[in-house]
Amino acid sequence: MKRKHPIAALVIVAALLATVAVFFFTRRFDMADFSLASAQQANKPLVMPEKGEPDFRFQQFSVWQRQSMPVIARIDAPMGSESGALTYNAQPFWSMNEARGGHHTGDDLNGIGGMNTDLGDPVFAVADGVVVYSGEPSTGWGKILILGHRFADGRYFQSMYAHLHEAFPALGALVGRGQKIARVGTAHGVYPAHLHYEIRCGNGADIGAGYAEQRLNRVSPAEFSAACRAADDALEMSVTALKLRE
Repeated sequence: MKRKHPIAALVIVAALLATVAVFFFTRRFDMADFSLASAQQANKPLVMPEKGEPDFRFQQFSVWQRQSMPVIARIDAPMGSESGALTYNAQPFWSMNEARGGHHTGDDLNGIGGMNTDLGDPVFAVADGVVVYSGEPSTGWGKILILGHRFADGRYFQSMYAHLHEAFPALGALVGRGQKIARVGTAHGVYPAHLHYEIRCGNGADIGAGYAEQRLNRVSPAEFSAACRAADDALEMSVTALKLRE
């Protein structure tokens, strides 16, 4: 019976220490001015940290979200044909843009006519996935879709489609590779029509910036896709896309 008092005292001390730690932790990172509900509901655009500092609004996918993502083995192009024919890359990944003050975080894809000739052209899901973000976080981004994907070996990545004129699937929707998910836009006239297309590795959704000093989780879309692309004459239909058509 005498042992209960020391144990109770330890419990009380531990609770006090935890309360103090939470107090100073939240004050240090100033977490009171934004929502932690999800990336979709955050009341500020989610920005990739330039120096790696933590941003607690980044949404890490739940186990349920991760398991709802279809396993993929192939990645196609988001415009033109499955291999990207009839398009060109106007501003490749990580090219330096002095006017914007940083490296480009994705590929700027255009129809071969250039300027606004591709306005309204279809944008396709590059792989089977789930819509993890759909919205318009800022004037510069315009409408955005982010799809979450996973490989059989447990790796996760996201494909991002920005400056859209129109986006079709809703948040949480299952989409199949090759499915029309959007139309090429101009971000309400901010740019000539084109698709800003990114690939990010990891299991969390963020918006980020179109130009940055560090790559962080962003990789070259062309190189990443090439490693997962089948031969041009391979007939590999997406099972998910076929099921969604039923």
